Amino acid sequence: MLAGTTGARAQGRELRLLMLGDSITAGYGLARGEGPPARIEALLREKGRNVRLLDAGVSGDTTAGGRARLEWALADRPDAVIVALGGNDALRGLTPAQMRTNLTAILDGLAARNIPTLLAGMIAPPNLGAEYGREFAAVFSELAAARPQIVFYPFLLEGVAGEPTLNQPDRIHPNPRGAQVLAERLLPAIETLLDRVASSPAG
Repeated sequence: MLAGTTGARAQGRELRLLMLGDSITAGYGLARGEGPPARIEALLREKGRNVRLLDAGVSGDTTAGGRARLEWALADRPDAVIVALGGNDALRGLTPAQMRTNLTAILDGLAARNIPTLLAGMIAPPNLGAEYGREFAAVFSELAAARPQIVFYPFLLEGVAGEPTLNQPDRIHPNPRGAQVLAERLLPAIETLLDRVASSPAG
């Protein structure tokens, strides 16, 4: 942890971390304080990081929805942003090309403001077919590869998806324990993101 002292702790100010997402981010079906943003904030504070999570999760949102409300979401002037969208694009059968266009606009908008960004990928449900699944996953990996300044976390629900004990009865949304596991697994990537804030002030 000594190597990660350049961010919020060294500055002595509260950093604002925005999580732009859908129902996973919004903590669908969970009590207040049980969703991923709240769990992430708690873990960061346990590690001595002065960070406040800004929950910009909207249930049912697609990448198009996230793109449309990006300006509004940035009104709180976050120091860094987690982009966690795409699941609903797959559930609605929207094309990977549409998702790529929307995510490109979001990522370019954040880059133009010099806001350090973490892109969390998703995986399409298998019922949409192998080809769709490959094209869907490639959107995230290719966008990240083209933007080396971005922190890339390939699958937001890594270690949670498909685990009955970590999900609600709908098998889509994490339960409280699942949200905690999600936060714990995502934490190292988030710390990498936060350590980039000092050298990349938000514009």
